[in-house]
Amino acid sequence: MDLGLKGKKVIMNGGAHGLGLASLKHFAAEGADVAFFSRKQDKIDAARDAIAKAGNGKVFAEVLDMAGNHEGYKAWLAKAADELGGCDIFVHMASSSGTGGTGDWQAGLDMDIMGAALAVEVLTPALAESGTGSIIFMSSTAALETFIAPQPFNALKAALITYGSQLSQALAAKGIRVNTVSPGAIYYEGGNWEMIRKVMPALYDGTLAKMPTGRFGEPEEVAKAVVFVASPACPYMTGANIVIDGGFTQRVQF
Repeated sequence: MDLGLKGKKVIMNGGAHGLGLASLKHFAAEGADVAFFSRKQDKIDAARDAIAKAGNGKVFAEVLDMAGNHEGYKAWLAKAADELGGCDIFVHMASSSGTGGTGDWQAGLDMDIMGAALAVEVLTPALAESGTGSIIFMSSTAALETFIAPQPFNALKAALITYGSQLSQALAAKGIRVNTVSPGAIYYEGGNWEMIRKVMPALYDGTLAKMPTGRFGEPEEVAKAVVFVASPACPYMTGANIVIDGGFTQRVQF
């Protein structure tokens, strides 16, 4: 299937590892130009090499720490759009969970909520001009059911789903689609579940035991859905929350 991504401009906050990097590699393989950032130059260099092997489009990447840095983050978004020559797709991948801040209300608000809201503020004109504007917010199944403990990450990821749903209504007239992707437990090197396996093996084993598929998910399994939903090949989907969890959550979805 041709996803219609050749020449499209994709901006992602984060993206140097895990689900973000897997998604950027697929965007690049489909012919898109991409922009991302990381807090560390060595991660940018490694990610840039991996993306370049997947496709031959333009890659713009810089060091940026968006935590508590709203003006710097907004400036980077504007620069990324300028460097790529526009923005057709924005993927909000950055999260407090990536910096160990799942229990920090301010970190969660700054990254998981304001990271989305500020990007929408900056990039809406370019997305509207695109004609195929698309926004993807990364949430989590921790927002859908009680999981582990009451904590900021769970509550704020739920707020992000609501924001995305309402935003889809507000931006539809501008030709911009807004969808949310909520992964379940995804295991990869350097990820949260690798850490949990080492320091909280009982939680890891207990979660694995509840998986109907008998395993954790892989980044590729989420990335392919992100790229498809974001692409022009999925033009009538907006306001949706796509759950990718191997059947782990047990709620009935209406």
